[in-house]
Amino acid sequence: TLDRSSAASDVYKRQLLHAITDAILGAARLGNIGTFFPDTDPKYKSADSAVLLKTAYGAVREAGWSVVNIDAVVVAQKPKLNPHVTAMQTRIEEILELDEGSVSIKPKTNEKLGFEGREEGVSTQAVVLLQSDCC
Repeated sequence: TLDRSSAASDVYKRQLLHAITDAILGAARLGNIGTFFPDTDPKYKSADSAVLLKTAYGAVREAGWSVVNIDAVVVAQKPKLNPHVTAMQTRIEEILELDEGSVSIKPKTNEKLGFEGREEGVSTQAVVLLQSDCC
């Protein structure tokens, strides 16, 4: 399982879950993580990213949409994420109560280029396919 205190867990929690939350909200045209959970509101200062994701997905479900699949990329020189991909995918599927195989995560290095390559940070991107629950 993914060690939640590891650097990989930190990347997964703070960056990847936020990117997926944004993608889910955006695909349903419900805004973004900043409009749903404003950083100006003190109650979100140390909020659990998994709880934010689950809450946002609840709003998407209420709007009549459900996730078909999620495709995400994490760009980081370090930590090396390949050993953690399966656990990360499984955890996201658990959070959102999705079928196994619904989440794809692709870790990439930036071949020592840019801020990711210099190990100054990571970047994440996610795309979500939704389907209408109506009709």
